[in-house]
Amino acid sequence: MEKNGLKPTVSIVIPAYNEEATVAKVVGVAMDLSYVTEVIVVDDGSYDNTANEAKFAGASVISHTTNQGKGSAIKTGFRHSKGDIVAFIDGDIYNLTHEKVHMIISPILEDKTDITKTKFMRESGRVTELTAKPLLKFFFPELNFDQPLSGQFAGKRSALEKIKFEKDYGVDVGIVLDADAHGIKIQEVNIGEIKHEMSPLENLNEMAHEVTRTIVDRAFEYGRVTMMDSMGNFIRMTTLGLSLIILGLFAVFFVRWFPYEIGVIITIVGLILAIYYLIKLVIKGTWVVRKRPKGNFFRSFIKMHFPVVISAVVLVLMISTFFSAATFSDGKISVEPTSRNLVIFPGATDQPIYVRGPYTVDSALENQTYIISMPQNALHTLEISYGDKLRIEDEQYTVTRTRPGEENIMRLPADVRTFLDLQIGDVVADGKIKGVFEGIQVEHTFNLSNISQNSSFNRTVIENTIINSRNLNGTAMNVYIDYQHVGSISASFEVNETYEIYIEGTLASSIIVTNETVMKVGDSYLAYFGDHIVELKVTNDISTSKRFLPSKFGPFMSFYFY
Repeated sequence: MEKNGLKPTVSIVIPAYNEEATVAKVVGVAMDLSYVTEVIVVDDGSYDNTANEAKFAGASVISHTTNQGKGSAIKTGFRHSKGDIVAFIDGDIYNLTHEKVHMIISPILEDKTDITKTKFMRESGRVTELTAKPLLKFFFPELNFDQPLSGQFAGKRSALEKIKFEKDYGVDVGIVLDADAHGIKIQEVNIGEIKHEMSPLENLNEMAHEVTRTIVDRAFEYGRVTMMDSMGNFIRMTTLGLSLIILGLFAVFFVRWFPYEIGVIITIVGLILAIYYLIKLVIKGTWVVRKRPKGNFFRSFIKMHFPVVISAVVLVLMISTFFSAATFSDGKISVEPTSRNLVIFPGATDQPIYVRGPYTVDSALENQTYIISMPQNALHTLEISYGDKLRIEDEQYTVTRTRPGEENIMRLPADVRTFLDLQIGDVVADGKIKGVFEGIQVEHTFNLSNISQNSSFNRTVIENTIINSRNLNGTAMNVYIDYQHVGSISASFEVNETYEIYIEGTLASSIIVTNETVMKVGDSYLAYFGDHIVELKVTNDISTSKRFLPSKFGPFMSFYFY
């Protein structure tokens, strides 16, 4: 911190009342610091030898004829000081060192803050813990200091000139509150252990009274009491109104058993309450802001209004969802919101929680008559893959990726939309997409490029399944050709169905499932073709929404060698 290229001057003010045993040491420590330009002791009506001890130690002494209180002594010292920075140190500290004083002043010299206040280890802080902290937490919840009543502090003169110094023990907490109110930066510094005379009980009673008076006075002055009573009521009632609107809308759209008429009534009542009390809140809040000095007040103001803000944000998001789901046709407005699907998969190692959908239906791109473009999340839900072919009314449609920026767009050819009873602009929830595609046959071709490169022949493996709308108990299997693992399959086998394995277009083996069939881990099902052997080996039981294709519709596994 420099002023016109010059180093700042530093004054130290020491308020003292009957401190003849310690004041000289405190003065000496203060004068040890090279950057201190003056040390002032304010003798607050002492009847011992405090003034003389301070003079002999080298301090300038200003004496009050009567004991006027610590705050008055600080105010007198500040008024007579000349430094750009002024520090206030109690005169009764036994173990004060110049390092401790430097720790108080250095953050201001380095221009890190405008005011410093101390915290330190001591034997007790009864007024702080029983009086100051509870009141500050109630009226000024944004403040968070370990020791708001510590007696040592320092500040830039320009900042301290904005402070109202109390006459008594309320001076410490008053400085903290005023600094916060004016937006003055204040930093709490730890100076270690401090030893001084313990105050007698009658003094603690007086101190608690003065601290309480100061905090309450500032609460009135800065509009905190107003915010606690009438404004607090307006906040509660506005929040209640917004909550009722949200409850009513939620009941209308999402709670099937709840009479929609009651939901509409709740919404209207909430709307009236919210508008009425929001207007009163704005009027009262404007009055408080105008009365209040600028500064950190807005932190507390926003904190108190936080419930209203959150409720309003929730309501805005809900209403925007309804608007985005609204359609107008044939003279009527239809609102059908569709939610996203929150998926929690504790067993996943990469992403156990994620959100899917909803998906908006659009037309297929030009020259993509037999292409279905689907988002990755939709594929996960349907348990299919890019490159799979969906058989719809004797036609096959290849599933491909959506274009960049179309993560929730599902592009379907016209014939597919007609079959699925979908229209352009329809929104399909992730939880309903399996129902939309229920019964559709899926042909999945294994990717065997790496395996084929190491073989003397190429192989093609095709798995056929059917999409189901609900999850079933299924079976996962590893697929082997000539004892070489080529992939895995998973779906559900239905009781009283036969499942055929074809090799080179010829039936090679069948799996017959009855009520007595139990597929255990390790069981194998074999098929032979010439010198080749195909093995399907059960690996585990799963939950799946796919069914293996039964023989009445075709083979569920096909193998080709060439």
